[in-house]
Amino acid sequence: MTARPTSTGTTAPPRPAAGDDAARSPRPAPSGPRGTRRGLSPAARKRAEIAFFVAPALALMAVFIALPVLQAVRYSLYRWNGLGPLDEFVGLENYASALDNDVFRDAVANNFLVIAVSIAVQLPLGLLVALLLNREIRGRGFLRVVIFMPYVLAEVVAGVIWVLLLQPRGLVDELFEAVGLGGITQLWLGDPDVALWTVMAVLTWKYLGLAVILFLAGLQGVPEDVYEAAQLDGASWWQVQRRITIPLLGPTIRTWGFLSMIGSLQLFDMVWILTGGGPANSTVTMAIYLINQGTDRGLYGYASAVAVLLFGISLVLAVVYNTLVLSKDREDSPRPRRRKVAAR
Repeated sequence: MTARPTSTGTTAPPRPAAGDDAARSPRPAPSGPRGTRRGLSPAARKRAEIAFFVAPALALMAVFIALPVLQAVRYSLYRWNGLGPLDEFVGLENYASALDNDVFRDAVANNFLVIAVSIAVQLPLGLLVALLLNREIRGRGFLRVVIFMPYVLAEVVAGVIWVLLLQPRGLVDELFEAVGLGGITQLWLGDPDVALWTVMAVLTWKYLGLAVILFLAGLQGVPEDVYEAAQLDGASWWQVQRRITIPLLGPTIRTWGFLSMIGSLQLFDMVWILTGGGPANSTVTMAIYLINQGTDRGLYGYASAVAVLLFGISLVLAVVYNTLVLSKDREDSPRPRRRKVAAR
């Protein structure tokens, strides 16, 4: 470094050279593993992020699902009318009484019958309607709205409408008589031999739109080049649907089947409005039987046992369906490859 004279004759302090500047500035910490502060590994950071986002949902499930279930199990072990302390412990007597009750067994049978009829009727009918509406036909958008509209109607509104339509000398009877089928008119909701099948017809009308919309959404994922290749091979429309469309629609069908099964087990509102579980308990379901025993008769301990049985049946069926049916989709789906992070 050299000093330089100024205009006043004094000598200015020497300037540091460029090399001296670099020598005096602090050196950055080495980027290797020796001089860095240790943070979370990528795997630990990913687990922390998952826990952060999942924790609120787990807390809600614990408060609104797990805790009520545990409380129901606790109440089911007592003979309790909903008032006062739990002081009459009866153990598993409520469960034994429920399983030995003819009305409860009929309710379980009705729920399983609704599951079977829903899948046997709504599945082929929904597939047929979805395949037709997936084609270029006139008024396709209007038909989709008409078919899906019953599903978005509130159960109370739909139930009251059908009660008015199915009453004696109602619109349904008038239509049958107008087309010359007046001989088949009867008490649609008042005959124990007919009421359950009438309820199932109403349920099909109400929930068919969900199946159609789900199947239509699944059909949008079928690639067009597959259809073109099948047409070049000379396949007919029915062969294309049977060999290509329906197999590729398998995951959507299985998902709809799960939703239909769980909804059939929890069936309450439509049946309650249409028949109230009658006549002569011919349309009673597990949920209606639970309400009758708890709210109407004040047997809250017994009703809690019925609720636990309903939860157990639903859980077992869900696990079995998930293991035997939905597991196929997990096996067929490609597994994501794990990226190896190279050490720097």
